[in-house]
Parts: sequence; C-alpha cells; structure tokens
Amino acid sequence: MDLKARPPHTDSLSDEELIALYKSTGEPHYAGALFQRFTPHLAVVTYKYLKKQEDAEDALMEVFEIILRDLKTHDIGNFRAWAYSVTKHHCLKKLKNAQDKRFKPESVLKQVADESNYDFDPYLLDNQIDDLKKAITHLVKEQRVCIDLFYLQEKSYKEVADLTGYSLLEVKSYLQNGKRNLKGFLSQPVNER
Repeated sequence: MDLKARPPHTDSLSDEELIALYKSTGEPHYAGALFQRFTPHLAVVTYKYLKKQEDAEDALMEVFEIILRDLKTHDIGNFRAWAYSVTKHHCLKKLKNAQDKRFKPESVLKQVADESNYDFDPYLLDNQIDDLKKAITHLVKEQRVCIDLFYLQEKSYKEVADLTGYSLLEVKSYLQNGKRNLKGFLSQPVNER
C-alpha cells in the first residue's frame, strides 16, 4: 500500500477521528494516514532496536500490518503511545526469535558426548561451551565452516553444500572428521589442550 497516496481530507482529521473512520469503514487509507503521521518516529524505534536499516524497514511494515489488524478491536486513547508500544514489542519479539535461532552449542556438546567418552554436564555448560569454542578454532577451515553451518546454524547438508560450494560428499566428510577432531580435543585432559 502506498501510504503517501491518501485522500487529502485526512490531513485535517485528528488521530481519534481517523481511528473512528477506520473502525467504521474498514478502509485502510484511514489507518495508513494515521500511521504515516508517526512513521518517522516509529522508524527511529525500529532502527534503535534492530540496528540494520533493512531489518528496521521490514519491521516497520510488519508493525503497520499489526496496527491495521489490532486497531479494529482495541480502544486507543493515545495512538502515538500505543503505536510506540506495539513497535517496541514487535522489535523485541524479533530480537528474541533471532537470538533463539543463534548459537546453540549445547546441542553440539550433547552430540559429541553421545558419540565419545566426553562427559557432557549441563551444570558446567558455560565452561564446556568455552571448551567447544576453543576446540572449533583448532579445526581446519573446511571442518570449522561445516560444523558451524550444520550444527550451530542448523543448516541441512544440502544448504551447507550450497553455501560453501562443497559437494554433499565433502560436507559429510568434513562434518565427520570435524566431529572426530572435536571429540579428540574435548576428551583430552584440560592441562593438555
């Protein structure tokens, strides 16, 4: 939707009048006109939280869709404060979802433990994560890249192959050898690493 192509008479309407018109007619240009008034302010909020221009712009459009949906059913006394709250909450949710998809070393540690004599202990997870990070740095580049993409970023064999340019057979080999090398490193006494 082109937010700039709004009927000219909306400029003279108050926020409350635009909300009432949107609720009564369901016409998105009323909500669009209202949203357009606060877009610069909300854009600053999305950028503050997400730090990347493209992510901030995507989030801003997602917020507009949320506002279109929720404006119909919520009683809004102060649109600016409500829109700010919706925007902040949406950005925090996006950050949490992104964080949940990031580095999950405990899954690698558990897998290494299952396949070797390495003793995975969830109570010592922070120390074991440090050990894993150190062990990964000792792998050759191909193994390190494949381990990172497959286990830590949870890509499929095919995705790893596509991202790296390695064949599926090479990916599987680098993963197998990388896991074996990690097991060897993690199984060594701490003072020998």
